[in-house]
Amino acid sequence: MALIPARGGSKGIVRKNLRDVAGKPLIAWTIEQAKQSKYIDKLILSSDDQEIISVAKEWGCEVPFVRPDHLAQDDSLTIDTIIHAIDHLPNYDLIVLLQPTSPLRNAEDIDTCIEICLEKQAKACVSVCEASKSPFWMFTLDQEQKMKPLIPFENEQTNRHNLPKAYVLNGAVYVSYTDWVYRNKSFLEMKPSPI
Repeated sequence: MALIPARGGSKGIVRKNLRDVAGKPLIAWTIEQAKQSKYIDKLILSSDDQEIISVAKEWGCEVPFVRPDHLAQDDSLTIDTIIHAIDHLPNYDLIVLLQPTSPLRNAEDIDTCIEICLEKQAKACVSVCEASKSPFWMFTLDQEQKMKPLIPFENEQTNRHNLPKAYVLNGAVYVSYTDWVYRNKSFLEMKPSPI
């Protein structure tokens, strides 16, 4: 089962899920790619917003429930929305989270994450990209405003190309066994496989 979370109260870009992106609502890009997946049996939307619900239905996404208000606040956690969806539709082995703010993800990306879970018996798989800046060159400030390395590193004089590669979540695809994510309340609790 694939889940698209799209609440109506976005603050950074107002009504972002409905904004036109190259001739389609932003959310339509995710719906189209999910529908092209070889593995997704059910594609659902979790939203509190009637206009988003209508647009998602127009593009072929199911909306089996309306997301409760307490799960659609600025401080609401996506994992709680996932748990809510699993409670309503419990009979799926895998849950695929597809955030509509990643419109460049494609069906192949989705299917590769699913295949990694299946073939490697991984509990979860998430999409990542190489970090543009190395965390080994990042610092925090202590209470005295002195710089402290974010990650202790033995040789601070090393060249950039000698540093270990670092990766960041890109938000495009999250896949997990449903029972595992339900118990752990995270796609990252154990070491997920990256794509």
